[in-house]
Amino acid sequence: MPKRYFIAIEGVIGVGKTSLARLLQPSFEAETVLEIVEENPFLSSFYQDQAKYAFQTQIFFLLSRFRQMQVSAPDILTRSNVLSDYLLAKDCIFAELTLNRDELDMHRRLFPILASELPVPDLVVYLQASTDALMARIAQRDRPFERAMSRPYIDRLNLAYEEFFRGFADAPLLKLNVNQMDFVRNADDLREIADRIRAKLAVGQFQQQLL
Repeated sequence: MPKRYFIAIEGVIGVGKTSLARLLQPSFEAETVLEIVEENPFLSSFYQDQAKYAFQTQIFFLLSRFRQMQVSAPDILTRSNVLSDYLLAKDCIFAELTLNRDELDMHRRLFPILASELPVPDLVVYLQASTDALMARIAQRDRPFERAMSRPYIDRLNLAYEEFFRGFADAPLLKLNVNQMDFVRNADDLREIADRIRAKLAVGQFQQQLL
């Protein structure tokens, strides 16, 4: 039986995680696990008053992501590759950025318990982009609950993502700067990303064989 891969795509809001997962699905013969952001009932309120609604927003996302990944990923891996547009560990980035000390302490106790129950990705693809590019893409897609997003918030989030993935060692990591890419409209850009993912997976498989 050929090895099946679990690939998680990550990056700041607006960078194109979901679009890339969907576009890569046919060529990787994969099924997707896509985060359902709109189901969070606290999200719109969070962007209006982060201090008041951060904890409710964060815990809802954590439990929702955990449940979806717990049910979907292992089942899909029995028959197909998996392409996900998020990594559960992203929750830690947002928690560090938005929660107060007591709330963060609770999150730090809960997160490793949940994470230990989930499969580890064979590859995490981290999409990098400048804050200017992210703000332009957020404005272009014009989701109602994202209209209150401020540039300082996205900038802080971008820096937090960079810091998080600078020390990331939980799974093989591929960093891709997509500032000058338009993988939605440009087939060559999409093909380049797919080739780099395949190359990274091939290296990982070779190293595993050596071990």
